[in-house]
Amino acid sequence: MSGNLFIISAPSGAGKTSLVHALLDINPDIDLSVSYTTRAPRAGEHDGRDYHFVSRETFIEMLNHGDFLESAEVYGNFYGTSQAWISNERARGRDILLEIDWQGAAQIRGLFPDAISIFILPPSLAALEQRLVGRGKDNADIIARRMAAAREDVAHVAEFDYVIINDNLNDALRELNAVVLSARVQSAVQLSRHQILINQLQQSE
Repeated sequence: MSGNLFIISAPSGAGKTSLVHALLDINPDIDLSVSYTTRAPRAGEHDGRDYHFVSRETFIEMLNHGDFLESAEVYGNFYGTSQAWISNERARGRDILLEIDWQGAAQIRGLFPDAISIFILPPSLAALEQRLVGRGKDNADIIARRMAAAREDVAHVAEFDYVIINDNLNDALRELNAVVLSARVQSAVQLSRHQILINQLQQSE
């Protein structure tokens, strides 16, 4: 039985990363896919944990070799998801979570129609801008670009299976975990996972 594939997307500043880390803390049965990127590491980020940081030349070489399940260019940097790792982990029955933008999400849904996609929204544009400014990582020009990009991101919200508004982290986490748990008890999943039990229960004495 292959594991579930969850896709989480959101505009920058919506709190997606914090929400994902909180989910992983309470749900050890999910593995986070670590993307490859040409972006430089930010303060506190570690290679292999947050991203696989590679040069632009290495990324292009991997892309041409067909190593990526999906890839996209965001703010001048490339991001990609390892195809081999995803396939191997799902084959082991592990649930996989992809934290990617809407472009990558569209590519993944095309390859895996059974993928479960979730879009995270901020409670308002004002809250989104406040979060971006509060991070202290970007100058005013970059924040303006991220706000403009957020409007484009939100235009794709209807393409996703679930939508969660991240106004309160605990409330959003509870809703996200509910999606994960419900996916695990879908009929098709349970029939495959517990076929022996179901056969036993149907046997006559």
